[in-house]
Amino acid sequence: MSEFPLRADTPPEWVDEAARRWKELLADHADCEKKAASTAIALMFSYSDDHELCTRLSRLAREELRHFEQVDRLMREQGVTYPRRKAGRYAARLRAEVRTSEPARKLDLMLAGALIEARSCERFGLLAGRLPESVGALYAQLRHSEARHFELYLRLAERHANAHGLDDWRERLVQLAGVEAALATAPDPEFRFHSGPPELQ
Repeated sequence: MSEFPLRADTPPEWVDEAARRWKELLADHADCEKKAASTAIALMFSYSDDHELCTRLSRLAREELRHFEQVDRLMREQGVTYPRRKAGRYAARLRAEVRTSEPARKLDLMLAGALIEARSCERFGLLAGRLPESVGALYAQLRHSEARHFELYLRLAERHANAHGLDDWRERLVQLAGVEAALATAPDPEFRFHSGPPELQ
């Protein structure tokens, strides 16, 4: 496994809340899998001239959709419905840090993707032993998938950086990881798969 890129651990308060509200977590997780697939496809459209990126992200998108189907099946088995709710802050604020001009933009998108997948990997591992058996078994399996995904995004980022002389790409990863860490650890008014711990009432 590549060096884990996260700069902070998920707070125990979030894990406790997720274990208590696991049905709500499942619904948000299903949405995350769809978003992960759509992100990969959007990158394929944006960088259609990059054959390796398109081939690898096509496979990733298909895997994310299979994960959605697995979560959706669990939700139906557990009687979990999809609630209407506004989006959380995590992904939007992380992507707001992405630079707007190329080649830096493509690098930042790869690095942001790696950080989101790495956070998912970490949280699946933290939750696998805390949830009902069927859910925990799936999360243990998904932890390994998310590790492969964040490693893929990091490899794509490094390849792009090397091709364009972006020698400071590791420093940029640390910068973005600092933003990600703040979002994942600061008190959050919304409970989501990638949120921070709940705000005190």
